[in-house]
Amino acid sequence: MPLPKDPFILFSMINMKLRDSYSSLDALCDDMHENKDEIIRTLSAVGFEYDEATNSFK
Repeated sequence: MPLPKDPFILFSMINMKLRDSYSSLDALCDDMHENKDEIIRTLSAVGFEYDEATNSFK
């Protein structure tokens, strides 16, 4: 399933997957064959940053 284009839906989906299934953003991207930099860029554009300590975007 492709990732949502809407950054706010993407934020919710990525955080849910990080919380429930993946130990890191790298693990999620590797498993889903997604571009980590693109996810970070998309979410940064609307004010979210990845926090490795909590394994979530805030």
